This record gives sequence, C-alpha cells and structure tokens, in this order.
Amino acid sequence: MLKSDILEKLQSKYKNFSVDDIESLFDIFIKKITNSLKDGNNIEIRGFGTISKKINREKYVRNPKTNEKIYKEKSFKLHFKIGKSLHNQINSKKIDES
Repeated sequence: MLKSDILEKLQSKYKNFSVDDIESLFDIFIKKITNSLKDGNNIEIRGFGTISKKINREKYVRNPKTNEKIYKEKSFKLHFKIGKSLHNQINSKKIDES
C-alpha cells in the first residue's frame, strides 16, 4: 500500500477534512516516529506492534575480491515486532475491508 492509497482511504472515511489536512497530519505522524527513533526511543502502537532501533557494531570486514580489510562503522537497523492483535487479524480466515 502506498502513501497515496492511505491518504485516499482516510479522505473517503473523513470527508470533513481536506486532502491537505490529512496529508499534513500523516506527515507529522511520520516525522514524530522518525525523530523518536533517531533519539533512541522505541515506538509502541498497541495492537499493531513495536518498532525499535538495533545497533550493528563497528567492525572490520574483508573485501572478498582483493582480500583487503575495510573498517565498517556502526550502523542502525530497525526491528519490528508484530502486535498480538495484528498477528491474529492477519492469520484469521476472515478479512475485514475497512
């Protein structure tokens, strides 16, 4: 699902909001999540899941072609743990289209 699809669904459900208002709220939501993860906080949305930041430690890696050692700085990756409610909805036979 694309951002435009999400915005269209929200617009059809909440007709009293303009497209610009919905897009602004969506952008604020994404920025808040991004800034919170940047600051090292976890994001927990009950029933949906938890997004946390994991650290890949710094280390030396080898270039297989030249056998040269290369220093790789520490980096971060995101980890998503699915919530119980979302897990149950995805694995149920009944699909709700709302």
